[in-house]
Amino acid sequence: MSDNNETAGPVNEPREDGPVRKVGTPSPAEDNTLLAQEEYPAPAGAGEELDEREAKRAERIVASFFLLAFAASVAFIVYFIGWSGRDGGMHGIHRAKESNLWLGGMMALAFLAMAIGVTIWVRRLMTSKPIVQERHALEADTGTRRAFTEAFLEGAEDSGITKRPLLRRTLLLAAAPLGLAPLVLLRDLGPLPEKKLRHTYWGEAVKAAKAKGRRGVRLVVDGTNKPLKVSDFASPGGMITVLPEGIEENAHHVMNEVAKAVTILINVPADQFKPAKGRENWHVNGIVAYSKICTHVGCPAALYEQTTHHILCPCHQSTFDATDAAKVVFGPAARPLPQLPLGVEDGYLIATGDFPEPIGPSFWERG
Repeated sequence: MSDNNETAGPVNEPREDGPVRKVGTPSPAEDNTLLAQEEYPAPAGAGEELDEREAKRAERIVASFFLLAFAASVAFIVYFIGWSGRDGGMHGIHRAKESNLWLGGMMALAFLAMAIGVTIWVRRLMTSKPIVQERHALEADTGTRRAFTEAFLEGAEDSGITKRPLLRRTLLLAAAPLGLAPLVLLRDLGPLPEKKLRHTYWGEAVKAAKAKGRRGVRLVVDGTNKPLKVSDFASPGGMITVLPEGIEENAHHVMNEVAKAVTILINVPADQFKPAKGRENWHVNGIVAYSKICTHVGCPAALYEQTTHHILCPCHQSTFDATDAAKVVFGPAARPLPQLPLGVEDGYLIATGDFPEPIGPSFWERG
């Protein structure tokens, strides 16, 4: 029996006219190119000079599309700043469809016009040339860098961006508003609250009630708007959501004001209630009122444990002690729930002032 190496020997032995390819190895590519020039001839018109008359006409068309892109981008910014925020607020719930239509339409038109302009520029104003991609080492040697510089300069010259100032200027003009658009969109985070979070509608309602000779504004049950008497909430352990009377009829932005003024009323057993210093008269026989907005991230703290007298926020489990000025006993909340001062007038529960500190999560404008 002969050895396999001896049998395969003649196949691997070199010839006088050059090396013989081993079985299973690819054949060497000619000139180390990915695309063989003989198989892929240069496209028609490669290297030909442009008809300057037709080029000028194409140049004006491209410039027109760039100007259209500029106008659409400016319209986007103008609408976003001028019209979408009219009558207060940014967009408003009732104008969301209108805002999306105009903002989306203008931005789509801007990008579409720029895309059409660039496409016509490439198709009509740049001569086609065959492109050969060579296999080379990954490191960028001196020759590669020199070739890149030459190719870049050649491409810039071939595109006509230096020779055709009208295209260059209109392209920059069209791109400038698009660069500013992301900065303008930052306004979509909403207007700065300024001092709007420092007070609620309770303060305005109390002020209006005192102007009419009353001690404060009555508490009404959320959902029914029924004024609440002390006798209606006499059972210890109960909890109910209340609002200032007249908020839905008199508030300018009803939904915003309701969201800030929503309050939970809890009847804590009088023998277990520990009023905070300076707030001894803020409750009515253990009936105490706290903001319903959690001081962590603003979720509704709407759960109440009668046995422990703890108020719980279901979002991140912040827990507040209703018997001790709603101080934090567990969870990520950083401060107690704000307390609303209460009183009684003609048998009805009333608020005698606004929350003494901003409701909801902390915000940097508080200082």
